Amino acid sequence: MQRTAQAGFSPLSAIAAMVFSSMVAIGGCNATTPTLGGGSNTATGAAAGGSSQGANPQLEHCDSTLGTMAVDEDRTATWYYRLSTEYKLDSTVPVLRAMIQQSNCFVVVERGAALNNMMREREMAESGEMRQGSKMGKGQMVAADYTMSPTINFSEKGTGAMGGLLGGALGGVAGVVAGGLKANEASTTLLLIDNRSGVQLSAAQGSAKNYDISGFGGGFFGGVAGLGGYTNTPQGKIITASFMDSFNQMVRALRNYKAQSVEGGLGTGGTLKVN
Repeated sequence: MQRTAQAGFSPLSAIAAMVFSSMVAIGGCNATTPTLGGGSNTATGAAAGGSSQGANPQLEHCDSTLGTMAVDEDRTATWYYRLSTEYKLDSTVPVLRAMIQQSNCFVVVERGAALNNMMREREMAESGEMRQGSKMGKGQMVAADYTMSPTINFSEKGTGAMGGLLGGALGGVAGVVAGGLKANEASTTLLLIDNRSGVQLSAAQGSAKNYDISGFGGGFFGGVAGLGGYTNTPQGKIITASFMDSFNQMVRALRNYKAQSVEGGLGTGGTLKVN
């Protein structure tokens, strides 16, 4: 206690320093784990057919599939430009497709870059270059019943600090906490479209948040002069967690799906008449 007093720390502040040093040790990459709807993990594991390995237990699962699905993102949208230029992240499609297959709610069909390879194989078969028995004939591709369209509404770094919440308890440590513990947030939307009719069947918005806690640890016990600011966590983790939250909410809504109807039938003019 005497050494703590000489360094200008109260006993409570010393305890607080030890607590946050432990948080860093647990957090690993200088940040807490992203949360989705109160959870703690993001997408992980693998899928093979209707089975999955190491799937996040928070991911919704369906006992039977609802149809075939393609995933398509608008690469001309502003959010995609920010994703690739500001955050240096690639397409959202692979992680979404992995989550969808793990859930067993839909069978995923290829409509992305690999489709070009599929068509090239068929062109070689038609030209006679394939061996006999290659079985690349027509009529084998599966139609996509639905298309899922993702959007990132926002993904911001350092949207808030927890220092104010902790100031009363930590006393002099609060200023360090405010400088080193920042919130990162993301909000995402998933749309589900029926490919035959073009009708939107479902829309779901999800979100995720985590906290950067860099700045604590070894340097803290050496004095507060060297501390300040924070290191941003990879936004990819936040976006993935947010998309899982969106997908989970969509699946829950689809379990109670009821088709919308319009008097006279869809696309026949509607009930809002113009004089």
